[in-house]
Amino acid sequence: MELLKSGSPRIVGAKQVLRGLKAGSLSRVYVGSDADTFIYQQVVRAAEEAGVPCVRVATMKELGMVCGVGVSAAAAGVLK
Repeated sequence: MELLKSGSPRIVGAKQVLRGLKAGSLSRVYVGSDADTFIYQQVVRAAEEAGVPCVRVATMKELGMVCGVGVSAAAAGVLK
């Protein structure tokens, strides 16, 4: 979570994270434990396939706050 807090370039949202993983532009992925099961599994699987570390965060609300968005976030990624 330190990378997200430090202001590193990042993307927020499951769709954006999945696109970033497919493009190979992410160095680390964060996913909320309370995200919808389908979305959670989709992000974790894509991260594993891309060889990118995936960190589980307690809640989507916490992830959204750390990223500086006013809403909950299912996933976030740190750009290379």
